Amino acid sequence: MFDLHVHTVFSDGELIPSEIARRMSAAGNEGFAITDHADFSNISDILSKLEKLRAFLDFYDAKFLVGVEITHVPPELIGRAVELAWREGAEIVVVHGETIAEPVIEGTNSAALNEEVTVLAHPGLMTEKEAEMARENDIHIEITSRRGHCLTNGHVARLAIEFGFDLVINTDTHSPADIINDKMAEKVLRGAGIEDWKRVLENNEKLFKKLRK
Repeated sequence: MFDLHVHTVFSDGELIPSEIARRMSAAGNEGFAITDHADFSNISDILSKLEKLRAFLDFYDAKFLVGVEITHVPPELIGRAVELAWREGAEIVVVHGETIAEPVIEGTNSAALNEEVTVLAHPGLMTEKEAEMARENDIHIEITSRRGHCLTNGHVARLAIEFGFDLVINTDTHSPADIINDKMAEKVLRGAGIEDWKRVLENNEKLFKKLRK
C-alpha cells in the first residue's frame, strides 16, 4: 500500500518520520506521504524540517513524500496556502475536506477543488457539483480508514461511481494503531461499496510514483 495521508510529531501525530517508515515497512507497505496539518503559520517550518530528510530517503525501506495537509484555512485563503506549499518544496498537497467529524467551514471542498491540490481528504457529504469539479480538475478524492471521517465513505464512493472521479484510500495516520495494509484497505473499500477496490489501490501507487522526485 502507498498511504498518501500521514501525520508526524510536526503536527499532531505521535511518531517521527523514521518511526513511521519502519512501521509502514513492517506492515508490508511500500510508501507513504507525510502530510502534517498546516496553515500559514507552519507550512514553511514543516517543509523545512522534512527537507533535511531528502538526502537520506533511499536508505528507508518504505519510501516517502514530503507535503502538508492544509487544515481549517478559510476557503478564500486556501489558494494562497496551496501556492505557498508548492513554493516551499511540497511534493504533495492535501486539503482537509468537510468531514462531518469536525466543524470545517462550508465551502472548503469547493475552494480546494479549484486549486492545484493533489488530494481532497475526507470530503464528508460532498455535493454533485463538487464531484464534477473533482473529475474535471483531476483531483483525487479520499476514502479513509480514519474513525469519524470514514462515516461518509459510502456517500463518496457512490459519487465516484456516478461521476467518475478518481479515488485513493488513506489512513490519516496519527498513531501506530492507525497504520493498515492492503488487506485492511480492501475491507475498507469493499465496506464503502467499491467493487473495483484494486483500482483504488493502483491509484495510490500511480500517484505516489508520479509525485516522487
